[in-house]
Amino acid sequence: MIKIKKIFFLIFVFFISIDKADAEINDSLFMTIGNKPITQSDLVNEIKIILILNNESYSNEKRDRLQEVAIKSTIKRTIKEIEIERHNFYRFSDEELQKELARLAGNIFVDIETLKNICASNNLDFSIIENQIKTELHWNSLIFELYKNRITVDADQIEERLKILQNKKKLEEYLISEIVIKNVEKNKLDNEIKELKNKIDIEGFENVAKNLSISESSIKGGDLGWVNENILSENVKSVLINTQVGSISEPIILPEGILIFKIREKREIDSNLSLEQIKNQLVNSEKNKILNMHSLSHYDKVRRSVSINFYNK
Repeated sequence: MIKIKKIFFLIFVFFISIDKADAEINDSLFMTIGNKPITQSDLVNEIKIILILNNESYSNEKRDRLQEVAIKSTIKRTIKEIEIERHNFYRFSDEELQKELARLAGNIFVDIETLKNICASNNLDFSIIENQIKTELHWNSLIFELYKNRITVDADQIEERLKILQNKKKLEEYLISEIVIKNVEKNKLDNEIKELKNKIDIEGFENVAKNLSISESSIKGGDLGWVNENILSENVKSVLINTQVGSISEPIILPEGILIFKIREKREIDSNLSLEQIKNQLVNSEKNKILNMHSLSHYDKVRRSVSINFYNK
């Protein structure tokens, strides 16, 4: 109960000031994405969701950043909706929806019913959050359908990694956040990485992740939670091993972009998985990496075909 009160307190003052203006901004057009209108009130709701799901407080200093993050997430989700409608593809289970709702609620240490109550107390329709999750589930399902024949996992590589892990009694886990930015030409790479690190020093890792990262984790400030070494490639694992807690890693150049981690904590846990379970983890991890690469690439292609116009920004 103490935690719930804290959440209410953190966001209450901001929402009072926003709600007073709701009547004036409900029909005010902020931007169009393709043929879809986005109003000022849509952006207000987006900001409310960002604050609630990240358990953040509002301040005038955060106003511009919150608006930029809200614009970015709204654009990305709306473009996905346009592509989903174009393919007329709707497929996910209610179990998946409930699982994702539970995960979001768990991130702020409440259950789904409490999350609904928090939304209601701040004049936010909970169905907006549900619809956002549905869009992501539709999108993931669509990407799988479009690219499932291109998912190939190197069986020999899996077996090699399995040999390394099979006799380990302890596993390393890492509490990490990520930033992924688009790749640049080789001659611009050093400057791009230098600029990224400077931004992190000035603005903080979480803010840069929210503003610049092209990964799905950007809305959460790049947070990936606890990740165990079983699902990490040797390349990524070696970088994390050599990065101190509280520090950012050396950049990793991937086909889909430039990746940099922040190590928030490390711990060692007992390994109680069977060999078959470890193998399934490795295979699923590799498949997810491939699908994520296709997701970023497909979104980038669709984004270039959709016009975005701002009004009174």
